[in-house]
Amino acid sequence: MQYVPTGTILSLQIGTPEVRGDSDAENPMNRQWETAMFKTPIDRAVYLDKSGIEGDQQADLNNHGGPAKAVCVYPEEHYSHWREVLEVELTLGAFGENFTTRGLMESEACIGDIYEVGTATIQVSQPRSPCWKLARRWECPDLAVKFEETGYTGWYMRVLDPGEVQAGQQLQLVERPHPEWTIDRTTNVRFQMPDDKKLAGELAKIPPLYDGWADKLRHRAETGEQIYSENRIYGPNQGTK
Repeated sequence: MQYVPTGTILSLQIGTPEVRGDSDAENPMNRQWETAMFKTPIDRAVYLDKSGIEGDQQADLNNHGGPAKAVCVYPEEHYSHWREVLEVELTLGAFGENFTTRGLMESEACIGDIYEVGTATIQVSQPRSPCWKLARRWECPDLAVKFEETGYTGWYMRVLDPGEVQAGQQLQLVERPHPEWTIDRTTNVRFQMPDDKKLAGELAKIPPLYDGWADKLRHRAETGEQIYSENRIYGPNQGTK
């Protein structure tokens, strides 16, 4: 079977942890924090292995990075919306993503999708769970909530076969084992349908889904309790809601 949906890497970014802000700032949004969200575009080929892109690092290894989150992908198509919301000019990579893409959206990408790009093979593992660092980056206290509500989250990918990748290359879909579980639908079940135990249980059983998501969904299916962390959404920005 030949699959049609593909996307193109418009821009490829990497970054390293740095300290920003002022530890004495009165406004929590301006206080000191460590982040690798301020990434730099790379116009050459870089090596992509199972831990991520060569030269890319994370500040918080408990919540970011790792094999299931080796690459963060965000569609360029959403940028016009966020320019209006934030009322600022945004350059590609503005949300800390590694691949800024065109032609592949949350309504098309599915959990478990396998793509070839450059000489690497990568697989969709989970939607992005937006966190307080997006809010701090753009000084918009509820930005993570807005990402969830719009469904403009982007997603993460694991690396099945390492290789070299570069901006301008196309992501060619080669396998789609779970076409019913788009990123859109997966995000809706997790964040917008907290009372649906049945769908939570079905989604938790999808093998390519990242274990962290599967565990939370399985817990809901078994107990009816939604695990939702305000700390992830607001973190040290508490008080600016």
